Amino acid sequence: MASTAPDRIAQIAIPIRDLERAKDFYGKRLGLTHLFDAPPSLAFYQCGETRVMLSPPAGPETTTASILYYRVEDVAATYRALVEGGIVFEEEPHQVAEVEGRPILLAVCRDSEGNYVGLING
Repeated sequence: MASTAPDRIAQIAIPIRDLERAKDFYGKRLGLTHLFDAPPSLAFYQCGETRVMLSPPAGPETTTASILYYRVEDVAATYRALVEGGIVFEEEPHQVAEVEGRPILLAVCRDSEGNYVGLING
């Protein structure tokens, strides 16, 4: 049986207001490796084992806080285990992208302080 505990931070979402300005900072100035863009307003970079996602805030009530995406082996199994443990999710597991022919699944909940927490398989 696969573990449902996260084993590393897979991705960090950094809210941005101006995509080109942010790409200049993270790519050209900071020197992170650009992976790909996802229209209309996302850009992905690599920092060691962690992906950095530049994206506009999720909604008007969202402040400029980062979101941690924890890597788990099986998003659906982890989701089920956490729901059974009393965690309420804002988003059930769903495919958000495909990278190198592999579906990337995501489920989103909030921590005890109201911060978003993402569970992702890639």
